[in-house]
Amino acid sequence: MPKVIAQGKTFECEVGANLRRVLLGNDIALYNGKARLINCRGLGSCGTCAVMIDGEVSSPNWRDRGRRSLPPHVPERPLRLACQTRVLGEITVTKYDQFWGQGQNIIW
Repeated sequence: MPKVIAQGKTFECEVGANLRRVLLGNDIALYNGKARLINCRGLGSCGTCAVMIDGEVSSPNWRDRGRRSLPPHVPERPLRLACQTRVLGEITVTKYDQFWGQGQNIIW
């Protein structure tokens, strides 16, 4: 089972598990500020679950690429939407500041 490192915690998940569900299920604060209340609940339309991932995950799907191509995100930055990402191997997840997680300062 792949290991996931996020917010100073290490835990395991099944291969192919949805990253958003894995993070929330392990009490990881995935959303910044009011995005905890106002998000698309995993549909891939809001972009507030954007994270940086180091490790083996699924390729970006059309929802992930499409939402990250719209402001305030920029497609050149290698963020991913946790709700549209499957864990395939060991990963380290980093969350940035600002409402959509598009900032430059690391939160965790």
